[in-house]
Amino acid sequence: MRSWRNSWPPLLAALVRAGLSDLQVYLEYGTPGGSRRLDALLVGAGPDGVLGLVVFELKQWQTCRVLDAERVRRSDGVVTTHPVFQVAAYRSFFTHWRPAEAPELDVRAVVLLHNASAQEVAALRPDAPAAADIPVLSGADLSAPAKDLVGLLRSDGLATPDATQVAAFEGIRWEPSSRLLDHVGSELEGTSAFALVGDQQDALVRIRAAAARHLPARGKAMGQEGDGAVITVSGGPGSGKTALAVRLLGRLMRAHPATRPRFTTPSGTLRAHLLDAVRTHSSARELFPGIGSLRSTAQQSGALVIDEAQRIKRGGADGLPPDLASVVKHVQLAVIFLDERQIIRPDEGTTVDEIHAAARRLGRMHHHLELTGSFRCAGSAAYTAWVDALLYGEPLPWTGHAGYDLGLGDDPFQMQEWIDQATAAGHSARISAGFCWPWPRNRRTTAALPLDIQIDVPSPTGKTRVWEAAWNARETLTDSDGNPLAPRSQLWATHTGGHQQIGCIYTAQGLEYHHSGIIIGPDLTWTNGRWEAHPDQSHDKDLRDLPPEQYLRYALNIYRVLLTRGTHTTRIHSTDPTTQHFLDQLINAAPVG
Repeated sequence: MRSWRNSWPPLLAALVRAGLSDLQVYLEYGTPGGSRRLDALLVGAGPDGVLGLVVFELKQWQTCRVLDAERVRRSDGVVTTHPVFQVAAYRSFFTHWRPAEAPELDVRAVVLLHNASAQEVAALRPDAPAAADIPVLSGADLSAPAKDLVGLLRSDGLATPDATQVAAFEGIRWEPSSRLLDHVGSELEGTSAFALVGDQQDALVRIRAAAARHLPARGKAMGQEGDGAVITVSGGPGSGKTALAVRLLGRLMRAHPATRPRFTTPSGTLRAHLLDAVRTHSSARELFPGIGSLRSTAQQSGALVIDEAQRIKRGGADGLPPDLASVVKHVQLAVIFLDERQIIRPDEGTTVDEIHAAARRLGRMHHHLELTGSFRCAGSAAYTAWVDALLYGEPLPWTGHAGYDLGLGDDPFQMQEWIDQATAAGHSARISAGFCWPWPRNRRTTAALPLDIQIDVPSPTGKTRVWEAAWNARETLTDSDGNPLAPRSQLWATHTGGHQQIGCIYTAQGLEYHHSGIIIGPDLTWTNGRWEAHPDQSHDKDLRDLPPEQYLRYALNIYRVLLTRGTHTTRIHSTDPTTQHFLDQLINAAPVG
């Protein structure tokens, strides 16, 4: 609040003096997921009906030291994102997250240091072409004549927006214009098609600072044991862990090539998609070694990025898994991304505390960063919070106010029809289910898949219908002529034909799709006011023999993952009538207010 009292009045006073009082001003404008709020956003009507946006980044600083085009060191010693780079990312957000049907936008950006002198501000202006049109203003600039102030504030040509234009802007449902995995190849080559925002951006700055401290200069030998650092980055589903991890790999490759940076993950599905994304760049495959070679990778790489680390197998020992312990011991800079609520098997389960203890024993520095935003589920932090409350806390009614489309699937027939329609309309749409039906390993791959999933569905006439479906193919499914009918399991979520099969936790974790249908099987039911687990209903050989209390932990985590795959829409169906009724009461509750 102190920052608001100090920073907003100078800006608003300047806007009034410049004759811009009738433009729309949004203070603390939130990006999807709430990971960061813009200090101020000005919206006006530009020529030819184009909406003009001016993003303001306000700082109370007077002095700072510019480290490079992306980072500055404040007078208190804190290294943070360069304000011009920061506001450029926000401007990029409005460009890359604007859906095609939204009004056309002309987005501009300004940095205002109202306490700084003109001389102090001059030292902050970066000499980068991408920032050439982003002015950095001082308090003295705000004293310019009114006719000049409009141009300084990048508000020239903007007029008062009418009510229709304001409503159109406020009705925009921000969504990314391109998906992460489509841009992995270009990302590794140094381009930036997927903008980092908010705490993702801050985390990248801090990790780069650690890399500068702990990684050797070009041509220097690697340090000995005790010299390195370990960084853990935690965050919930859709918080941007993989986006940041991939961006980080590209940065490490360019800044510290001698350290042989590598990216690995225990998620075979995620790795398959990364390799598929760079399939036209054969030399890029070695950047993604399999998790089975983690120890040798740790011996050879000075910089290692690990995504989905909570899935690394423990090997039957207490404490840190041996393979991960080797990383902590040998890798000069290890950046480990994980989500402890995505532990889904008893032989997995790495935690931040275990990594911290191992680093401390070896004399390695440990830093922990947390990503709090939500860039999936239409950026709806309210939806992800609703899922967490449903599974781990006190279930709450869904009020429908969070910009996310959540509904109940009456039965699997209805859900499959919905998925087929969405696919026909050109959207990615998938159904996933709990592992509650058999999945034989010896399934043929040159004929139709067996319909192992069978669910009884009562009809209004009293006659029971049986919905039948196939799990996704383990290998590519082909017809008699060898033409592909369905992708192999690891590419089920994105490749053509996957919508006709059902996925499970092992083929959905780490991925996303436009529309998501989830079938909660009989292994998890809402009974007597709480969740109860029924491991005898599971067909997962690694889970079905667990006691119910232990199985419950993994079941909740599994369904949390499945419930957070959809970027726009989710439909839920439970095979248990009592649980279905409970979900109906929550999801279809009358909105409050």
